[in-house]
Amino acid sequence: MATTPSTTDAMMSGDQLVSDLIEATTEANPIEVIETVIASLDSDQTAMVNRADSGYLWKFKYGTVEVFVQLTGLTEADTLTVWASVLKLPVKDEAGLLRKLLEMNWTSTLEARFATLNNEVIVVSMRSLSDISPSEISRSITIVATIADDHDEPLQAQFGS
Repeated sequence: MATTPSTTDAMMSGDQLVSDLIEATTEANPIEVIETVIASLDSDQTAMVNRADSGYLWKFKYGTVEVFVQLTGLTEADTLTVWASVLKLPVKDEAGLLRKLLEMNWTSTLEARFATLNNEVIVVSMRSLSDISPSEISRSITIVATIADDHDEPLQAQFGS
């Protein structure tokens, strides 16, 4: 199963918009970049952020999914993790679901991947901050949000219990 043109087109046009917004950001501060990207994707203005000693956690709505962005800190050893839930477990035909997810991981998730977390199927992207560019931050958030929004309803319809 290949990436659909609508997914690719949406990511490319979204990437261009976000790239333009990032260019306007004076410094490549990951926090500023993340907030700029979220502001461009969160049309309903639902974004929330939790700042703690252990890092930052943002949550926003994109289409029919909630997207989470976690930044563990600002050093090169810290990580950026982006994820969104697409399906609650257990499901009917778990073997069929797992096969489909593995196939999609190979053909259509780009730098993201399907995984499981807390009895949910999620789309996730994780990267260390070492040498990360603003465009990589933007791309991670955009890819996870778009893939999750494109696949949550079809997966729920086919495999939901």
